[in-house]
Amino acid sequence: MKEFPKDFYWGAATASYQVEGGIENCDWAEAARAKRVPPCGRACDHFNRFKQDFDIAKELGHTAHRFSVEWARIEPEEGKFNHDAIEHYRAMLKALHDRGIKPFITIWHFTLPLWFTQSGGFERTDAPEIFARFASYVTKELGDLCNDFSTMNEPNVFASNGWLRGTWPPFKRFALTDLVSITNSGKSYEPRSQKGLRPLFLYWRVLKNLTKAHNEAYLAIKKVNPGLNISVVKHVIVFDANWNPLNKIKALVANFVWTSIFMRRTYRHCDSIGLNYYFYTQFGDKRQWKKTDMDWNFAPEHIYDALMMLAKYKKPLFVSESGLADADDSDRAEYITKQVEGVWRAIQAGVDVRGHMYWSLLDNYEWALGFEKRFGLVAIDYETLERKIRPSAYVYKEICEQNAVVE
Repeated sequence: MKEFPKDFYWGAATASYQVEGGIENCDWAEAARAKRVPPCGRACDHFNRFKQDFDIAKELGHTAHRFSVEWARIEPEEGKFNHDAIEHYRAMLKALHDRGIKPFITIWHFTLPLWFTQSGGFERTDAPEIFARFASYVTKELGDLCNDFSTMNEPNVFASNGWLRGTWPPFKRFALTDLVSITNSGKSYEPRSQKGLRPLFLYWRVLKNLTKAHNEAYLAIKKVNPGLNISVVKHVIVFDANWNPLNKIKALVANFVWTSIFMRRTYRHCDSIGLNYYFYTQFGDKRQWKKTDMDWNFAPEHIYDALMMLAKYKKPLFVSESGLADADDSDRAEYITKQVEGVWRAIQAGVDVRGHMYWSLLDNYEWALGFEKRFGLVAIDYETLERKIRPSAYVYKEICEQNAVVE
């Protein structure tokens, strides 16, 4: 039996736009109206059904749940905050507490209010200050019901898909993107994306603003409530190499560019770090990998390497997301088990990992791919909105309740 530390927490994650439904005043909804991405519409209607969904999480043995608040709901106009939206998220937090589930809030998970994007978004020179103001407000209003806040989700993914690949708003595509190995949600690029060399420079501007936004948000939050635990959620791609020295150099450079640059600029303003893990790629690799429904390598055990990469920043870690698209649920149980074993190995190696949250609790809107990919422990019938627990969720339930992988 591979046992975990006594207070280790287990759960799953969601994100507001992907599950809530009814969000029409953000950049993704605008892109859908322009037919550049699939419409999200009512999604899973989690906005109205969150109590039912949290009942399922409790039934599955979860002791933690990560969700995001929607910026466009909370600040629909610049500097004007919607108290009803805050009250809704307070109700969600109370519902989690009532079920004995520890909440984790992501302050911003990709989607942006229209007033912000239409004025330049994270290209704006004052974007860090705008974001810090929003983060400060959220924690002031919700900090009595939640102790753990992540400022942002996967900044590198947001910047690379928006300003290098042109698959996400604002659809700006660097001319040589096809030479760059980055996540693209399974789509090459949006045909009408702005293409050229300028998006590369904008990408670096945006990434720099995101690092400043996190750091300034951290300081602003600490002024409001010094006792809150503040993290950033970092997507780590594990770049590896075969024996070839040139491939080893490639892997070093890729890991530095994708993970180290951002983390070196932000880790001093983190109380903990959240890991999102989906990708393992080896330069010079000639293996025929088993693939997920996203056509990604089936490599859950390499979450160990991702945790080891973040361990050098000497902060407590938690798995904020990791999972796979698997419509027929044939591989999810194996994936989860091997993924959790990889986390256990990291703990045995001395890494301070505090918890694990699978992506995702529910099937949801997978960004530029719409609703076709199925990541959920819980299947959603998008016609009837019926929830159906998948068999793999019960394998994870045993792990959660045993606080161990039983061999």
